[in-house]
Amino acid sequence: MERRRERPTMQDIADEVGVSKALVSLVIRRAPGPSEETRAKVLAAADALGYRVNRAAALMTARRSHLIGVMTDIRSSFHAEMVEDIVEAADRAGYEVVLGAVTSTHGEARVIDTLLDFRCEAVILLGPESEIGTLTAMGTRLPTVVVGRRVASASLDVVRAADARGIGLVVDHLVELGHQRIVHVTGGSGSIAADRRQGYLRAMRRNGLEDHAECIDGDFTENAGVDAAKTLLTSDDLPSAVVCANDRSALGVLDAVRRAGVDVPGRMSITGYDDSPLAKLGHVDLTSVSQAPREQANRAVEAVVERLDGGRTTPASSVLLPQLVVRGTTATWAGDGF
Repeated sequence: MERRRERPTMQDIADEVGVSKALVSLVIRRAPGPSEETRAKVLAAADALGYRVNRAAALMTARRSHLIGVMTDIRSSFHAEMVEDIVEAADRAGYEVVLGAVTSTHGEARVIDTLLDFRCEAVILLGPESEIGTLTAMGTRLPTVVVGRRVASASLDVVRAADARGIGLVVDHLVELGHQRIVHVTGGSGSIAADRRQGYLRAMRRNGLEDHAECIDGDFTENAGVDAAKTLLTSDDLPSAVVCANDRSALGVLDAVRRAGVDVPGRMSITGYDDSPLAKLGHVDLTSVSQAPREQANRAVEAVVERLDGGRTTPASSVLLPQLVVRGTTATWAGDGF
């Protein structure tokens, strides 16, 4: 009896099911044509034989890769949540995802180059901070979806939440609870952080509190929150509420002030932004703002598919309305907020 090769092939599957190799290829590529019964038989045989797609060989011969590159900050739990939804949406659309991780040693430009080396047909950029000219040039090369950032470019698709409005919801919530001295810990100098900072300042003006607006420079990390908390704790008078640019910095503030013996939310209310999985944990219970990551992920993949399979050439923009999620780190302020 002929010895089967170590790595099963499409021909092995075809022989097992009694169909042609071409038909097996259609099933594996999820192409139209084969009946559901045939698909089920082919996939069952592939599973039984331990068949795995030879992605490298497929990329060498295929005219299309059906790969979507996704650039993400692996330190962000919010990005991780969105990536999971993107993978699911891409799978439904017949695409695979290649992840490019932005780290301290791998900047955005390097990550994007890597995704292009993998022959990705389109890229989804989560929270990019690159110059608009760089992003625009990227969009002229292949379909590019910017997620989470407000940009205007004829070559880019955009999916984002209305960040300024989201931060405004937080400020309005705190004012309704009686807070007046409300401090904002910013997310740094990037465009996303700038939108949230402007949203805070506008909301303070709208509530007649512009003279009491105060921003502490930070970034989107826990360490920035800890540093901001140290600044607050050394001041003569604590604010009654702190609005952080994201959940990670809010967690840093929360940890530092609680370690210093400050009652949250009795003495100080603290809010985040992103409604990340960490914010929902019982011992954190952080008031935050949801950006609807699943909906953003679905719309980002839809934008890619519309470009690649639908032939759309005009830019598309989706702006989702954020939602305030009230939890246990905010409460009524009964004392003198000044």
